[in-house]
Amino acid sequence: METSFLELRCKEVVNVVDGKRLGHIVDICFNLQTSCLQGIVVPGERNFWNVFKSGMELFIPISQIVKVGEDTILVELYASSNPTPYVLGTSNNKKK
Repeated sequence: METSFLELRCKEVVNVVDGKRLGHIVDICFNLQTSCLQGIVVPGERNFWNVFKSGMELFIPISQIVKVGEDTILVELYASSNPTPYVLGTSNNKKK
């Protein structure tokens, strides 16, 4: 299956474990040496008090993506396998 980032970012990401909506994809991560997709980035958890807070996103590894459908992307996130916090624009996100 081929798709573009423009098509992917229109799909909503849903956790199949608890049914929680995680939002739409804001970024994707590639390994430039192997040309392989590493994972997707979705908005971090928002609540009433930090609705305007930006910068914190969640990185979901490709291994935790269960299914890419027409409207949604299903991921499998358990409490013990928390996705890695991902802050866009910082140097701590570079993988070696």
